[in-house]
Amino acid sequence: MSVLQKLVLASGSPRRIELLQQAGIEPERLFPADIDETPLKAEHPRSLAKRLSRGKAEKAFEALKTDAEAAGSFVLAADTVVAVGRRILPKAEMIDEASNCLRLLSGRSHRVYSGICLVTPAGKVRQKLVETRVRFKRLSRDEMEAYLASGEWRGKAGGYAVQGLAGAFVVKLVGSYTNVVGLPLYETVGLLTGEGFAVHFNWLSGAKT
Repeated sequence: MSVLQKLVLASGSPRRIELLQQAGIEPERLFPADIDETPLKAEHPRSLAKRLSRGKAEKAFEALKTDAEAAGSFVLAADTVVAVGRRILPKAEMIDEASNCLRLLSGRSHRVYSGICLVTPAGKVRQKLVETRVRFKRLSRDEMEAYLASGEWRGKAGGYAVQGLAGAFVVKLVGSYTNVVGLPLYETVGLLTGEGFAVHFNWLSGAKT
């Protein structure tokens, strides 16, 4: 196994970085790819997650082609979409958006879709889509107001972070927990190892992350 393999994460998300580190993977570089994330007319949530993850990975890969330091890198991107039925919830930036999300999620089931996309050094594109079902308890006004006051919702798909305070709202979760956090580890590691990336190198060397 080569120690020279490099992984570029086309994201600046602290959650995705932490999840990769949890699996013993340390990105060589972060290269957030800024693309238009507006859903297409009548676009299904799962299609949006796949389209955006591929768009981010391909944009980063193209941008890094002229970067000598990034030569030979694998490029990984992901996008997470929260939906109730076919209704796509926003990545809440304003408190009104977060409030609307919480009211919609309260006492109901929703789905979290993550598209992950890997572009190999040779330009081969591989994708996976992961779906998790989550059910929230019925939230009281006090619980909603307290969560909104925490600010934890900011920038989160669906207006909540399951790994934080909102974990107390989850009655049932079916599927990948790390998917809801922002990066499904099982599928991500599978994509990387399937394309020859030495995911387990740090495990074997005893490296600590």
